[in-house]
Amino acid sequence: MAYLRLENITKRFGSFIANENISLTIASGQIHAILGENGAGKTTLMNIISGLYQPDEGQIYLQEKPVIIPSPKEAIKLGIGMIYQHFMLVPQLSITENIILGLENNWHLNLRKKQQEIAALSQTYKLDINASTKVGNLPVGMQQRVEILKVLYRKAKLLILDEPTAVLTPKEVKSLFDILRQLAASGSTIIFISHKLEEVMNLCDTLTVLRRGHVVTTTTTQQTTPQQLAELMVGREVSLQLNKFPALPGKLVLSVQRLQVADDRGIITVKNVSFDLRAGEILGIAGVDGNGQRELADAIAGIRNIKRGKIEFADPLLNKIEGIIGYIPEDRQKMGLVLQFSIAQNLILKAFKKVPFCHRFLLQPEIINNNAKSAMQEFDIRAAGIDVKVSHLSGGNQQKVVLARELAGQPQLIVAMQPTRGLDVGATQAVQRRLIAQTQRGAAILYISTELEEVMAISDHIAVMYRGEFVDILDAQRTTIEEIGLLMGGGRGRVKDGE
Repeated sequence: MAYLRLENITKRFGSFIANENISLTIASGQIHAILGENGAGKTTLMNIISGLYQPDEGQIYLQEKPVIIPSPKEAIKLGIGMIYQHFMLVPQLSITENIILGLENNWHLNLRKKQQEIAALSQTYKLDINASTKVGNLPVGMQQRVEILKVLYRKAKLLILDEPTAVLTPKEVKSLFDILRQLAASGSTIIFISHKLEEVMNLCDTLTVLRRGHVVTTTTTQQTTPQQLAELMVGREVSLQLNKFPALPGKLVLSVQRLQVADDRGIITVKNVSFDLRAGEILGIAGVDGNGQRELADAIAGIRNIKRGKIEFADPLLNKIEGIIGYIPEDRQKMGLVLQFSIAQNLILKAFKKVPFCHRFLLQPEIINNNAKSAMQEFDIRAAGIDVKVSHLSGGNQQKVVLARELAGQPQLIVAMQPTRGLDVGATQAVQRRLIAQTQRGAAILYISTELEEVMAISDHIAVMYRGEFVDILDAQRTTIEEIGLLMGGGRGRVKDGE
């Protein structure tokens, strides 16, 4: 029996059509993937199902009954729960308090009884938790269990998960998949949104591919392959293999010695980190989010003060931060772009005072515009024109604007922090190929990502970061996902010869 059925769903934003005549059916108890490149309409469609947007045309059916979902609150009443990529939890509150937040209006709240109810619910679904624990003290994988319990406590039977594995270790991913399979077996229906095709093939029963607001195909995972899915998503032939030649390290570019860096609260999050980075080399940093990666990247890029240690560049200009360091920040919207500026304006943010964009204190519009046209063509930035605000671009195209700007001056050092987060397979491929091309001309790259497979594919050496420290630096060609995953979770490294 169909649990969810969409019939000719259409959603417009002005003249832009985000979803057009989308029809699909998801059976009760299925795990159904929604795939598509950035800007394909996945998020808009999920926002319609969860009540955030209203369709301009079409009908939603739940268990073959037509429904109108005017708000997220109504979606919850109908049994629809959305679990977002960035968790919606209050760190200072306990698990129980987070789960019941916004639900209980009784002045005489019996918190102990609620803890017992939630503990019983967690045991039913084998989501082992201590209901009295503060959320801020939980690892990321456990916080995700709290998010799942939150929607189950609200009696959701349709769960929508948006990029749920983005911040998990391999062990935590396996645990999540076991939980989702159990939920499906007990009758829950799950929509799984991911760019990771191997995960989709491993977990899901059926899938729908969207492209430019349309349904391209709905099929089963048994009837397709990752290669076919990638090509359906982007509408062209795609190579899933990253062709990278072994590094030929050149001169020393960067030396970091016993570095200590604090976060915005003054807490030391980078502890005694040391490494060297040479021209033509990519050092990958693997680790779960929140282990000091952001503070390390900021410090090397010169935008965060260090507490102790040294950051030394072989080029004296770089030591003064007068030379060019390309920095692709973790959050493109908050740190990488000015969203209300145009594409052309964002492309010169680091150089608008310099020749040729500025002459005698006056901006040169023609040169700025020609620069933007050239960058849009070279980096395949898809937009109606150079004057389009970057806030109107998809995530993938926003990232291409950042990339075009940061690589424009042929930097000696590139710090790439989560450069492919939230990007589809085509955009990910474009970003990685651009970075590899930079090493071939002699740039050194620090590549920081929670996407372990990507780190392994692109890096020459991999430093595993846990609680602010480098627990090991490994040869990317001689290590395994299991070994790195163990280190990411705080496990011991490989046993040295003779030990």
